[in-house]
Amino acid sequence: MIKYGLCGRTLKHSYSKVIHEFLGNNDYKLLSLEKDELYELFEARNFNALNVTIPYKLDALNLCDVVSDEARAIGSVNTVVNKNSTLYGYNTDYFGFVYMLRRAGISLCGRKVAILGSGGTSLTARAVCKGEGAREVVVVSRKGAVTYDNTEAFCDADVLINTTPVGMYPDNGRVPVNLDLFKNLSGVVDVIYNPIRTALVIEAEKRNIPSTTGLPMLVAQAVRAHEYFFDTQMSDTVIEDVYYKCLMKILNVVFVGMPGCGKTSIGKAYASLAGRSFLDTDIFVEQAGMPIPVIFEKYGEEVFRDKETAAIQMLSSMSEKVIATGGGAVKREKNIELMKQNGVVVYLKRELSKLSTDGRPLSQGGDEKIKQLYEERHTLYENAADVVIETHEDVDECAKRLYNMITEELPKIF
Repeated sequence: MIKYGLCGRTLKHSYSKVIHEFLGNNDYKLLSLEKDELYELFEARNFNALNVTIPYKLDALNLCDVVSDEARAIGSVNTVVNKNSTLYGYNTDYFGFVYMLRRAGISLCGRKVAILGSGGTSLTARAVCKGEGAREVVVVSRKGAVTYDNTEAFCDADVLINTTPVGMYPDNGRVPVNLDLFKNLSGVVDVIYNPIRTALVIEAEKRNIPSTTGLPMLVAQAVRAHEYFFDTQMSDTVIEDVYYKCLMKILNVVFVGMPGCGKTSIGKAYASLAGRSFLDTDIFVEQAGMPIPVIFEKYGEEVFRDKETAAIQMLSSMSEKVIATGGGAVKREKNIELMKQNGVVVYLKRELSKLSTDGRPLSQGGDEKIKQLYEERHTLYENAADVVIETHEDVDECAKRLYNMITEELPKIF
């Protein structure tokens, strides 16, 4: 018998199991089902309670015996509870959506809202807009009444909500619209939760526009579902606690700093402590068969930087990794954006006299060359970093101290 779980078609990148395990539900399973299998499961009623995700939320509504008013108004069910073989359907996405908005300080009341996308999540967004008193709502889709070509119909929006998969893993880095078109924005919402910072949200952050991606919504709706599962009530502090536990588990830790500052040694120690894989962008560059000093000698720094950016893009799209970058990676703003999409960026500061220079082309030339590099880059390191740590002790002790620092700093970063 299946006790608890999530039903959907493609679930390999879902965080729902992790979230429900943090809530204490170790019986929660991910159930990747075809439509006929979903119908068979509901007909057998051989489960305690389930969550339902795309593309089956409308099917779940039709398969339940009793549907809550909220779920009926939205037009979808994402939580089903089996009570004595009677299936009760609820929608916890509404609660999660409102929680996400309020956490980010984004108000819809009296605002014009542009919703990108017309699928199931768009229905939830529309219901929330109505409930929160939005002045006007424009739904933008590829084939609807307002398309992406009709920018005059929605570029004056106060709040932009993306419910499309544009920018979602593995297509990180894409944006559904150009924020330069919007002059009145007081909020940007992207319901995507993988990556943690989408390209759209990074663009909003550059413009100092309040913004959020979808992980707070995912966690909040899961907590509300847990309440239905076990007929209990939980506080907002539980949502925040689980949210930060998820971040600690999911986020990459990405090291920046001067060549020879310990990104590899401390990175490996941190990876061992956290039970993660350690990856090095320089190693990925060299996998093409040419050592980095040879790339510099034969082709120059710019060719190396292009290869480095490609490596950062690939590794940063992953999650739960520890990543060391080259000393000059921060010279390109794009690299920093890539690091931040799914990671906490850590600047390792080390005394210049203790930096290793072996095999590092740009560190050759003695103390003056190293000092020059530091003067050129230290501000870039500090601006890129979410966490700054001075590396003056044993690498294992430094890794432990860094783990505690990241845990403490996450509420300030996210």
